[in-house]
Amino acid sequence: MKTDLFFYTGTGNSLWTARMLAKELGDAEIIPISGTSGDPIVSGAEAIGIIFPVHMWGLPRRVISFVDALEKNGSRYHFAVAVNAGQVAATLIQLKKRMQARGLSLSSGFELAMPTNYIPWGGPGPEEAQIRRIEAARIKIGRIAATAAAREKRPVEKGPLWQNIIFTGLNRLAFSRIPTMDRSFWIDEKCDGCGICRAVCPSGNIDLQGDRPAWRRHCEQCLACIQWCPQEAIQFGKKTPRYKRYHHPEVTLKEMLAVTPMR
Repeated sequence: MKTDLFFYTGTGNSLWTARMLAKELGDAEIIPISGTSGDPIVSGAEAIGIIFPVHMWGLPRRVISFVDALEKNGSRYHFAVAVNAGQVAATLIQLKKRMQARGLSLSSGFELAMPTNYIPWGGPGPEEAQIRRIEAARIKIGRIAATAAAREKRPVEKGPLWQNIIFTGLNRLAFSRIPTMDRSFWIDEKCDGCGICRAVCPSGNIDLQGDRPAWRRHCEQCLACIQWCPQEAIQFGKKTPRYKRYHHPEVTLKEMLAVTPMR
């Protein structure tokens, strides 16, 4: 039975997750959410998986738009994987409620801990720790695939109660401010005007003005621009010049550009 795996990615964690799931499931296709339009999203698959990163302890705006455009099909199996750095909080509960409001059912939802890519709060940590987390995720993906293949219904996974209360509240406070958080990006002298930041941005938030990136105030805080810059010339706030960059070690820039629509 065919499965469509829709994914949203900035630094490759969710793309890698979708690829691993497709390999485990067999008859599956991976489709970038950033490539979908505002038109109704129609799928002929028996199951749909939604794979996305947790942003500010909640759903990315682009994922919300995707869910709102997803066709209603009460017989289809829907599952989700929320990729996070250890604080999934109530993100999957938020997704389930959003889908229920549209007459859709989320049959299962899983959190998947991966190395952090939110560089304003620090680098991804030691390489050994990154490898351990990726290998643990690889094992869990096998379990997720088995659940999805069997079309099992399970309660969505969530963080501890304190996360669900505190971080959900913080997400509600921060959500409206996220698009303009790109005001904190700046360019240092290493920028050579290559334009990779513009090409890799999944939300089409970057223009080039005189070969220098300019952010357009509809940021998702995926941080693809800062993490994929080959010169490490993009900074955010005061601390990122000293932090190590991160993208998934099994995802290349060429692969990211292939799933990011040109705007």
